[in-house]
Amino acid sequence: MLVEIPDPQIIAGVIIAFFVGIFGMLIYNKIRSFTNQKGPDPSHLSRMEYYERQLIDMKIRMDALDLEEKPPAEAVLEKMEPTIERKEQNVVKKEPERQVQKPRMPNMDFNGVAEHVLGLITLKEMTSRDIQITIGRSREHTSRLMKRLFEEGLVERNTKLKPFTYKITEKGRAKLGSPEQAVTA
Repeated sequence: MLVEIPDPQIIAGVIIAFFVGIFGMLIYNKIRSFTNQKGPDPSHLSRMEYYERQLIDMKIRMDALDLEEKPPAEAVLEKMEPTIERKEQNVVKKEPERQVQKPRMPNMDFNGVAEHVLGLITLKEMTSRDIQITIGRSREHTSRLMKRLFEEGLVERNTKLKPFTYKITEKGRAKLGSPEQAVTA
């Protein structure tokens, strides 16, 4: 059996073609990886910015705490020993403070509370929080009351300011009786 060996030029051509193919595949993969790379995800950027701001805030707080840091504990202990003895000698028994509760408004019907509120706002404009504290009712009760008075046209709501302020209208003064009949709390 006779095996024919091809010319060296043909063998060199096949080997060169093989290496050119391998080199071409490597270049193709590099170019494709660069084009497939996406930019940073915007959600990740916003998270990174948020955490960066948090870290900056913490760094500022830590610096502020370092500036307020007291001298070493050894010096403080030497100074504190005499004061501790003095404190032990001056022990004063304090009676527990009793909490003073504001008396609530007596239970009134809608007209009684409404007249009281109308009397309050004849003197000056008041917020619903001021009215709530004065009449001693819950926030919900006060807001419903003021809404009802506003819808009936007895008070005027200033929506330009937050929290809203209320002032009495002429219709409210007429319901109250006379403009001079102001209720003080």
